[in-house]
Amino acid sequence: MGMLLLSISLIIFIFLAYKLYQRLRFKLPPGPRPLPFVGNLYSIKPVKFRCFAEWAQVYGPIMSVWFGSTLNVVISNSELAKEVLKENDQQLADRHRNRSSNSFSRGGKDLIWADYGPHYVKVRKLCNLELFTPKRLEALRPIREDEVTAMVDSIYKDCSNPDHYGKSLLVKNYIGAVAFNNITRLVFGKRFMNSGGVMDEQGQEFRGIVANGVKIGGLRFVGEDIPWLRWMFPQEEEILVKHEARRERLTRAIMEEHALARKTAGAKQHFVDALLTLQQEYDLSDDTVIGLLWDMITAGMDTTSISVEWAMAELIKNPRVQQKAQEELDRVIGCERIMAETDFSNLPYLQCVAKEALRLHPPTPLMLPHKANSNVKVGGYDIPKGSIVHVNVWAIARDPATWKDPHEFRPERFLEDDVDMKGHDYRLLPFGAGRRICPGAQIAINLITSMLGHLLHHFSWAPPEGVKPEEIDMSENPGLVTFMKNPVQAVAKPRLPSHLYKRVAVGAV
Repeated sequence: MGMLLLSISLIIFIFLAYKLYQRLRFKLPPGPRPLPFVGNLYSIKPVKFRCFAEWAQVYGPIMSVWFGSTLNVVISNSELAKEVLKENDQQLADRHRNRSSNSFSRGGKDLIWADYGPHYVKVRKLCNLELFTPKRLEALRPIREDEVTAMVDSIYKDCSNPDHYGKSLLVKNYIGAVAFNNITRLVFGKRFMNSGGVMDEQGQEFRGIVANGVKIGGLRFVGEDIPWLRWMFPQEEEILVKHEARRERLTRAIMEEHALARKTAGAKQHFVDALLTLQQEYDLSDDTVIGLLWDMITAGMDTTSISVEWAMAELIKNPRVQQKAQEELDRVIGCERIMAETDFSNLPYLQCVAKEALRLHPPTPLMLPHKANSNVKVGGYDIPKGSIVHVNVWAIARDPATWKDPHEFRPERFLEDDVDMKGHDYRLLPFGAGRRICPGAQIAINLITSMLGHLLHHFSWAPPEGVKPEEIDMSENPGLVTFMKNPVQAVAKPRLPSHLYKRVAVGAV
């Protein structure tokens, strides 16, 4: 017993001595007072980006938050975001990987979770020169337009069904089907769902893996921030190993199908074929190919459907904006044809609606965590090597010092001031900036704009009976990405001739 007390006392002494050393050696940003071992974990609210935005009102736009014994620096204004993502970009371009992201990425062998270095530069070059080119974006456009018209067809059948007439729909279901089918066709060249909405066995396994990944991402592993407690929870490691094995089994089966098909039919435009074709040229391991495929799935599926669902919630909550967007669509497209991606340039207000939704509801509100690969100064404070840096893009996009009426959903602000959202303007960062900017930003913008355009052109949207627009719940679920806490329900009313609601199916590219 005496030895145990002595050991505990020694651990506490070492911990406190290390903290004192850091405080004396470095000028750390201010922040809430941490407790030994747990740091600030005891006082962080579940929806972290809101909690950090509240704390920033007290401690300022750069602050220290301790997750156990790990220093996290949170940035909450555009000037400091520029220092992190532009001026000190190289020193802060590493990735902090927790246990689940380390497992999913095979120790950072993908793109999203890789540290900055030769591997990251090579894989990033592959994405920019081969995968996300304007030519490939255009070649995959028929798939996006097909899936969006399939969504319109599905909503029309449900809302014009006499049994469902006037009843509300769960918007998320229709948007989610587009995101799911679009990403599986882009990445794997497969539509797992038939025209009747029935999913095949491989698709059910794929959906199960995705759902399990989201569930694991939302778990708070006890041993994550307090590593010396990890031995007490061996089941945490087991969860990750099982999930990773399941994911690899499915991906390798699909890769083998494509390897066989390429021998007879040649390579197609989707990503799995592109990666298998380029694997030798770029010297990619199987781990990297699998990692890149799942990067595209995780980055392209939930974030897109989340963005469109928040936009629809805002449009139902703000009928003035909905009406103005529909007036533009009626003027430019009319009522005799449906919208195409080639119409975007003539629909500036629709583009502003998408941009305003991404401002108020960025799908990854704290971006993905950066890590300092050397000691660096930001805002006059020290960020020691190994510290984790979070840029609170949610707080930056609602900063009253930068935005007029920041909490108001007012797309017109982007007609008055054309703010770039692809990493050049640090007031609006839904896709990040600098070396770690999302390479698929344009695919996401196109799909979000297309979905919103079709939903608004084909239907008028209203809250369920008995619900006022201002009563729609706009709170978020905790997690790395911001799902709505209560998915939005709405009543859809067709506004075009019935023959314009048919899906015109396109075969996989």
